[in-house]
Amino acid sequence: MSRRYYDLPPLTTLATFEAAARHLSFKDAARELSVTPGAVSHQIKALEHELGAALFRRRHRSVELTPEGDALFQALASSFAKISQRLQTIRARSFAEIVTIGSTSAVAALWLSPSLIRFSREFPDVNVNQLVRDRLLRNAVELDLFVRYGPENDLRFEEIELYRDQLVPVASPAVAKALDGSELELLARQRLIHLDSDDKTWTTWDDWFRQLGHTGPISSGLRVNNYSVALQVAQDGASLALGWKRLVRPLIQAGHLAPIGPHALRAPLSFYLVCRPDAEMTEDARKLRDWIVDEMRSVSD
Repeated sequence: MSRRYYDLPPLTTLATFEAAARHLSFKDAARELSVTPGAVSHQIKALEHELGAALFRRRHRSVELTPEGDALFQALASSFAKISQRLQTIRARSFAEIVTIGSTSAVAALWLSPSLIRFSREFPDVNVNQLVRDRLLRNAVELDLFVRYGPENDLRFEEIELYRDQLVPVASPAVAKALDGSELELLARQRLIHLDSDDKTWTTWDDWFRQLGHTGPISSGLRVNNYSVALQVAQDGASLALGWKRLVRPLIQAGHLAPIGPHALRAPLSFYLVCRPDAEMTEDARKLRDWIVDEMRSVSD
């Protein structure tokens, strides 16, 4: 059946626009679609020409949706999600049902992977795939569920608050013992491990010190771009990492890290489990969702 039966523009332009709108980046859309940013720009200009309306406002280093662009994106994203779900249902008739869950590497290593092992023992017939990605997980069509810091704020998804953490300095047990009870000024002079992340919602050392009232200089220390690496460096030497106390609890319980008291800051956001609406989830996906929620809420802070 011709696309013109529905009076649609070329489907390639719609798919390209949806990716660019979802990322709010022509460059990231190009990477996802395996084309050049110029090809993305060309497709979007062609779509704007056909519609007779601007879909993006081009800024110097970014783009943002116009009202017309936002309305089109919401319609396309909802439609593509429904199509994806229908295709998944069709595939499930021929292949074993698989539940896919995503998270960052730190969340995976510190609590999600062990939780999935326990889930598999309880439900050995449920097949689970785990996707680990340290860039922001948003609206990934290959995922049934994903864990993220901060709310998704997308009405197409259900989000369940899991817990809210406490931020404390952590170091090797010997270093933590030597610095326990230190004033903020002394901690600020230590060799700090700074995390460079594309996700700007994560609290930095600068945020932590300022919100606790320290206005003086802060050690430049060293920089890493992965939280798991930051925790490993803290275990190996005389450096301090900013610890998400509940997240790193396994390392504390194992004696690899120790918190440095008494200063602690409540995280500005909570961790959430994001998933499809209940009616769009498979029975196995619902089992995994309920398992994670029940297990996380059974653990005291």
